[in-house]
Amino acid sequence: MSPTKTLADPIDVMGRLLSFEGKQDPYPLYEQMRAHGPVVDVGGAHLFVTGHAECARALREPDLLSTDAAVQDARLPGWREHASWSWLTKNMLFSNDPAHERYRRFFSSAFSARSVEAWRPLVERRAAYAVERVARLAAGGEVVDLVAEFSFPMAAGVIGELLGIPDEDHDAFRADVGDITLTLEPIRDMGQLTAGDAAMERLAVYFHDLVARRRAHPTTDLTSSFTAARDTGGELSETELVANLMLLLVAATEAPQDLLSNMVRLALTHPAQAERLRTEPDFAAGFTDETLRFDPAAQILNRVASRDLDFFGVKVAQGVPLTLLIAAGNRDPRRFTDPDVFDPARRDNSPLTFSGGAHFCLGAALARMSTETAVPLLLRRLPGLRLAGEATFRDQIVQRGHGRLPVTTD
Repeated sequence: MSPTKTLADPIDVMGRLLSFEGKQDPYPLYEQMRAHGPVVDVGGAHLFVTGHAECARALREPDLLSTDAAVQDARLPGWREHASWSWLTKNMLFSNDPAHERYRRFFSSAFSARSVEAWRPLVERRAAYAVERVARLAAGGEVVDLVAEFSFPMAAGVIGELLGIPDEDHDAFRADVGDITLTLEPIRDMGQLTAGDAAMERLAVYFHDLVARRRAHPTTDLTSSFTAARDTGGELSETELVANLMLLLVAATEAPQDLLSNMVRLALTHPAQAERLRTEPDFAAGFTDETLRFDPAAQILNRVASRDLDFFGVKVAQGVPLTLLIAAGNRDPRRFTDPDVFDPARRDNSPLTFSGGAHFCLGAALARMSTETAVPLLLRRLPGLRLAGEATFRDQIVQRGHGRLPVTTD
């Protein structure tokens, strides 16, 4: 008789996942959690969700709430004293209906399929600029940090130009955007919010001023359009407008930056796939989908039960939090054949990375266009591009991305 395998304690697994070492390679830890099943009930006080179908259902379940102000009141006493979460709970990502529906209705038309397609020349121009920046810096075999010199300039350049933010201001936002995403990590000490508080206050001042300038002197950018719509329709307060403009900047910089970096690293470690990216224009869409599945930037999302409910046979009491391990769901063997194999030709791919339901990512189509344009262009322009050292990830797991990605060219 074979000995019974001892399962790792779920709380211990999460503790290791939150360590710096765990964040560098979280996938073995997700498998340890998955060994307990697709829904892991920790004494009725917390649920960890590892299954693809279960995560997909949770993202679409109206009785599972995003972390809004009411949820924070119950979970994080003292949060209202912190600028980071005070601003976050006024945007569409951290709100629930009816506020969420009102925010989403106001902003969504600007990101229609027709609008995104009209932005293609802007995306192509920004991609060409970012690629030439790398080519110039890598001349002579110099080592270049792809995050700082390609991924960030590309992502910030696209959303910055759409919002009407001058190019000379982009670099100043890089640290602030990173500090704000740090506030999304599990909070053990309220001191973790200090840097994010300061960053959010700086961005709030900037966007209040930008709105005032666009109100006085409108242009063709989105900030001008949103400001005029707010002033005409009165659907949003000035504070809500600024909060959601900050969300657009942060979300459309950090997540696309991380997607770009992940795509380039995976291309450079899979040379045959990189060659297809260079030569087959239609290959980029599948490569993007598989990157979103195999190594997503958004790894974890949180929900809270608004009432007592049954979730795949597990009784969940009102107020109980659910941690959706999106990256684990993306490697669920019940949904994907050979889930730990990177396969851009995978059929019927359905990564959970852009969320789902009412909170499906507003900028998903723009992020896809940006990566499908910029990464193949980079590989064609620099066919000798290669990794020049170990790629490291930031000390984050909710929004996981490279801290540095050194590359060089032959």
